[in-house]
Amino acid sequence: MIRKAAIEKHGTDPVFDPGRRNFLGSMAAAAGITLAPGVILYGIGKSSAASANAPTAAVTSDVRWGMLIDVNRCGEGCDDCVTACNTENGIRGHGRETTDAQWIRKLTISNPDNGTSKSLPVMCQHCADPPCVEVCPTGASFKRADGIVLVDKHSCIGCRYCMIACPYKARSFVHEALDNQKPHAPRGKGTVESCTMCVHRIDSDRQPACVEACSDTGGGAMLFGDLNNPASEISKRIAKFTTQQIRADLGLDPGVRYRNL
Repeated sequence: MIRKAAIEKHGTDPVFDPGRRNFLGSMAAAAGITLAPGVILYGIGKSSAASANAPTAAVTSDVRWGMLIDVNRCGEGCDDCVTACNTENGIRGHGRETTDAQWIRKLTISNPDNGTSKSLPVMCQHCADPPCVEVCPTGASFKRADGIVLVDKHSCIGCRYCMIACPYKARSFVHEALDNQKPHAPRGKGTVESCTMCVHRIDSDRQPACVEACSDTGGGAMLFGDLNNPASEISKRIAKFTTQQIRADLGLDPGVRYRNL
């Protein structure tokens, strides 16, 4: 039976097995994973940020990070959130990279009854019960205690089971060797990747790049905060207004909510 890899950081990880890690490292090498010098990958049992961006507080389940996106405020021709994500994480236009990977993308949905359409950003939904974690055979896909879903590139063997399992098509496979990577956003040929909710920013008490570019408080569409804290602005909005989760019928409890969808 495939081991359920819902790994939570800081105190809930399994005992480290160096033999298993060496074995997985060999498999990763066989899969063609290449990494830029100096890039630090997300490590199991460690902070997801590089040492220079270590969390200012322990990562615990007392917090669950999430987003609320007001679709009525999302302009159809605006892709500021996509641009901010690409720039922050070095997704496109760096070195010889020609990858078609997307950590966040804009979709247009239409109502066939009245012909109206709406534009909205879609990224990893950071589910409470992520199917990508459930199917991962190595534990590379894991969920932090604070609800952020990540990929440990040291353990990813590029099998792409998680891509098949994700109902949001939020994961991409890196086919090319990458140059000029950002140390805070490790990537590698032969691995799977997706939105990290800018975990390096969160661990430094900042907001995700997409939210900063389209902040609700600045008249934009995106609001970030702690879903577990009833006093947070995001929790107040969810309590006050009707919000939706994409494919709520699947029972995955996504951490990204939408208003006016």
